[in-house]
Amino acid sequence: MTSESTDSHRRKSDPTVTVSILTVSDTRTIHNDLGGQLIAELAVAAGHRVLERQIVPDELLQIREVAKAMVQAVECDALLVTGGTGLAARDCTTDAIEPLYDAFIPGYGELFRMLSYAEIGAAAMLSRASGGRVGTKVILTMPGSPAGVRLAMEKLIVPEIAHLVHHAKN
Repeated sequence: MTSESTDSHRRKSDPTVTVSILTVSDTRTIHNDLGGQLIAELAVAAGHRVLERQIVPDELLQIREVAKAMVQAVECDALLVTGGTGLAARDCTTDAIEPLYDAFIPGYGELFRMLSYAEIGAAAMLSRASGGRVGTKVILTMPGSPAGVRLAMEKLIVPEIAHLVHHAKN
């Protein structure tokens, strides 16, 4: 059940947003990046536009530099980042991205872990998926696995991305 205010905001939101996609991986290429490809497919199927896709290695400063440049593109409304959100020593996406946030969207990570718990149990606590606002743009991070991407995209991002972008811009 949604409130009248939430419904009103959704009606005011542009139903189509432009997203950029960043995959963080030491091994993926554009040809075998299943997570990034799935984000693109699900975004386009929902009527959104994909501005660009890039892949960077699990290197903190490189992730931050590329993410910052991508989110600063005038046409970009949101940056969707896949990979590097776990606890492994090489997983530094969260550490690279969160300093860019002007405001956190804590509910995104909380809901992702709650939904993930329903699918994989207590291992959901290993995810450091996060979301935030950078200026008037939104950044959402998610795991690199296709299952994690599908969960984030279908249950959280696709249903709310236009609403999130509307709030970030206003």
